[in-house]
Amino acid sequence: MSLDLPLIRAQFPSLNCPAIFLDNPGGTQVAGTVFNRISNYLTHINANHDGAFTTSRLSDALIEEARAAMADHLVASRPEEIVFGPNMTSLTFNLSRSLARTWKRDDEIVVTRLDHDANITPWILAAEECGCKVRWVDFNPEDGTLDLEDLKKALEGKPRLVAVGFASNALGTINPVNKIVQMAHSAGALVYVDAVQYAPHGPIDVQKLQCDFLVCSSYKFFGPHAGILYGRYELLDSLTAYKVRPAPKNPPGKFETGTGNHEGIAGILGAVEYLSWVGKTFGNELAEGLAGMDYTDRQLTLKLAMIAIRAYEFELSRSLLETLEETPGVQIYGLRDIQRLEERVPTFAFTMKGQHPRKVAEELDKANIYAWDGNYYALAVTERLDLEASGGMIRVGAVHYNTLAEIARLREVLGKISSG
Repeated sequence: MSLDLPLIRAQFPSLNCPAIFLDNPGGTQVAGTVFNRISNYLTHINANHDGAFTTSRLSDALIEEARAAMADHLVASRPEEIVFGPNMTSLTFNLSRSLARTWKRDDEIVVTRLDHDANITPWILAAEECGCKVRWVDFNPEDGTLDLEDLKKALEGKPRLVAVGFASNALGTINPVNKIVQMAHSAGALVYVDAVQYAPHGPIDVQKLQCDFLVCSSYKFFGPHAGILYGRYELLDSLTAYKVRPAPKNPPGKFETGTGNHEGIAGILGAVEYLSWVGKTFGNELAEGLAGMDYTDRQLTLKLAMIAIRAYEFELSRSLLETLEETPGVQIYGLRDIQRLEERVPTFAFTMKGQHPRKVAEELDKANIYAWDGNYYALAVTERLDLEASGGMIRVGAVHYNTLAEIARLREVLGKISSG
């Protein structure tokens, strides 16, 4: 699938600069529609919730419009299944507290060593508070894939919850979430999916996944710093929310504690509008492949956008993998088989022989190439790979506004760093 990269990049005001943004796994650049939505909100309809005056009514209407847009993007069964929050971590801590009220001493929960710590520590702390046991699922350090046999063993204890990532923010691995959900449900467990890393790279359909909860962050898919939680309505409705007394009693409002980041929610709507534009502009030739699927107009447009993005990103993944493989002294962690690109997103973590990861990131910065170093809060990953004490890894991650020319520049600069 070919995207018109100059047209794509023209939608991002910040890309009009010399920098090469390969720091995308930590946060993408922001589409112009997001700026417009935030500016319009703050200029014309900035108000608090549920007032008897015009700007408050307009503000509430916009928030519900954003909720409906995210429901379409994730294919929730109703907008009330979408909860807005400050970020994925805060949403997960809040929900872990509510879910833990349903657990009993010696119940079990499952977490994985491949996850971001925001999908590990909230559950461990909740388990500690109610006397539950925590089962860890390992990953294969050779290729960065989750050990499903280890998961199978963990499920023998009939856990109450399985927390798993859609894609690893460190190694780029895409987990077989459909299969994991089926396995967990067969054991009687609820499933909480961290889709933060996957959301910019491919389509999500929570109905097909049949997950119980799924969380993502709009700043990873071209929007503002804000978090979004999907939860099955009957579960959200049955759980006790930690909220003040005048707050709504029904979902989603009962989980949206305090005054929300209204301008950020407006920005989420802008991000979905940008993706809709991508679907309308580049998705027509893909529409036939989705014929017969039960998607509404906007749902279909958004799915076409993410399929088009995913197809182009295979080229970026291939180029990044070849670049790193051909650079002397580089060790790649995670999937390195070019025939298995469908099992990863274009996020690559590596080390360079004799070079501290922070030093490599600093040298890349001198060439206007932005990349992360360290553990990126995937602490369990760097500990499992025995890299934490040596500074973790360097991470480069592309999204659909990146170009092959930018990756060629990365290859050139890494070659110079490698040669000293």
